Amino acid sequence: MSAVSPSRVLVLNSGSSSVKYQLLDMSDNARLAVGLVERIGEETSRLKHTPLHGGGETREWNGPIADHEAALKAVSAELAKDGLGLDSPELAAIGHRVVHGGRHFTEPTVIDDAVLAEIERLIPVAPLHNPANLTGIRTAQALRPDLPQVAVFDTAFHTTMPESAARYAIDVKTADEHRIRRYGFHGTSHAYVSRATAELLGKDPSEVNVIVLHLGNGASASAVRGGRCVDTSMGLTPLEGLVMGTRSGDLDPAVIFHLARVGGMSTDEIDTLLNKKSGLIGLCGDNDMREIRRRVDEGDEQARLAFDIYIHHLKKYIGAYYAVLGTVDAVAFTAGVGENAAPVRQAAVAGLEQLGLAVDEELNAARGDRPRLISPESARVAVAVVPTDEELEIATQTYALVGKNN
Repeated sequence: MSAVSPSRVLVLNSGSSSVKYQLLDMSDNARLAVGLVERIGEETSRLKHTPLHGGGETREWNGPIADHEAALKAVSAELAKDGLGLDSPELAAIGHRVVHGGRHFTEPTVIDDAVLAEIERLIPVAPLHNPANLTGIRTAQALRPDLPQVAVFDTAFHTTMPESAARYAIDVKTADEHRIRRYGFHGTSHAYVSRATAELLGKDPSEVNVIVLHLGNGASASAVRGGRCVDTSMGLTPLEGLVMGTRSGDLDPAVIFHLARVGGMSTDEIDTLLNKKSGLIGLCGDNDMREIRRRVDEGDEQARLAFDIYIHHLKKYIGAYYAVLGTVDAVAFTAGVGENAAPVRQAAVAGLEQLGLAVDEELNAARGDRPRLISPESARVAVAVVPTDEELEIATQTYALVGKNN
């Protein structure tokens, strides 16, 4: 028998109480299985697993899952039922989503003790995400110590930003001492979508300038020149930038001082307000764009104002990044809202005809799960809907790195 050539990558996205996973075969980019473990550490933990080859049905398991180690063992057991276990010789590597890589990590990286130490050192700038990412990595290492583990960083795609875009205008010594700068997030999505947009246009990414609008519950914009990010809307944290589901986006920093001095709010209370009780949910009580649009259509003025504020900020970033890039070949909408909310796309480019932007009403209203153009043929700038695929991007980067090192 000939030796098995490992071509599978398990992608893990570890949260504080959850693990999302996908198993992909990189020989043809096929998804073999997807799943989610949630409410880890509770009596009501749940594992949902869907095999995607051979016509298997979704399986659910409910019961206590004590920690991430137990969660990954449960995932491994489910994969094994489909002949896809973690002990398979066809598994080439495990790719981990890591939210914050700071300035140090500019590309996918094979994880060793030094990498773990640096991810841990970055916890103060990503206290909600990096600890959970570390837990997932260490758990996977314990289960498969012989297997390459690769970190793919949300911030890496944005490390090409020039200092003029990455620096805040505060005292340089203070900024450097506390690692205060604009890092950006959703980088795997922006990388994938900007490249897929170029492919949709039949061009090489190096020939295309794209404004990418990643619009989900979290939302971010990026200006991508020739395949390299030159600006992005999120900053030190994912709070900066566009109006989001529960995050405020841009606001005057003095609002924080005012809330502390006049409102008597603590730092933690302000943090919770701006990250979890602001954005669309703060404006109208809903953070689901489908529900907001339903309310708008029924004449709800509060929902209408929330929608208008959301669009106003989105349009500002389109204009700003048009100016940053100078020339734009395409504007690409992606993620849950960007891919599915036709009224958002219509409103975002309305009135920007002088910039060469327009959408065709019929094309915009049509639904699909493939990259597609929604602008008229005569439009100077293409407007596209490009479904993001962060897991495929992580798997692709992981497999490319492992193959390079073998």
